[in-house]
Amino acid sequence: MTTATPDDQTLTDHGFAETQDGRILLIACGALAREILDIKARNGWGHMDLVCLPAILHNHPERITDAVRDAVEKHRANYDAIHVVYADCGTGGLLQSACADMGVEMVAGPHCYAFFDGVQRFAARDEMTAFYLTDFLVRQFDAFVWKPLGLDRHPQLRDMYFGHYQTLVYLAQKDDPALDVLAQEQAARLGLAYEKRATGYGDLETTLSGWAKPQP
Repeated sequence: MTTATPDDQTLTDHGFAETQDGRILLIACGALAREILDIKARNGWGHMDLVCLPAILHNHPERITDAVRDAVEKHRANYDAIHVVYADCGTGGLLQSACADMGVEMVAGPHCYAFFDGVQRFAARDEMTAFYLTDFLVRQFDAFVWKPLGLDRHPQLRDMYFGHYQTLVYLAQKDDPALDVLAQEQAARLGLAYEKRATGYGDLETTLSGWAKPQP
């Protein structure tokens, strides 16, 4: 049975669940739902279920740790293993500590930009003047960037927020010309140079592959 992929607004505000009696549960950010569903489908990992928390939690990182903890405790009794598909995501190490306390693994890295690009590669770049977008954030740019910063009401604040950036780097999970055009438009809106990097799923797919294997 295949579950229809939810729309981006649903993923942003409410999250998503695909539970079909799997033995492994992935608790993930809603911003990663499409990528995880695609990886699962291509590899035939029907034994892995998915619960996504609302992606908008990324605008409130202080809420992520408690939300993940609640989700783990809610589902723990129903699965052989639970894995958390978040990076640190601005929690300042609190999420990692909570996962360690609960005995669940999480994706390595500071944020999704790093694990899509490859955590070691991303760290080696040491780009202090780059502003990053993923496929999801290109599609949801207004909801995650433009409106929360008040730029829809006060566009004159743009240079205050983005004056220290030089380049908008679009880390592309899929080759979608329409998203490429949209990302270029968003770079122009922010007054930044534009760069696209085709990352694919990077360390995300590698990590999920390790979790999908039967444990000894």
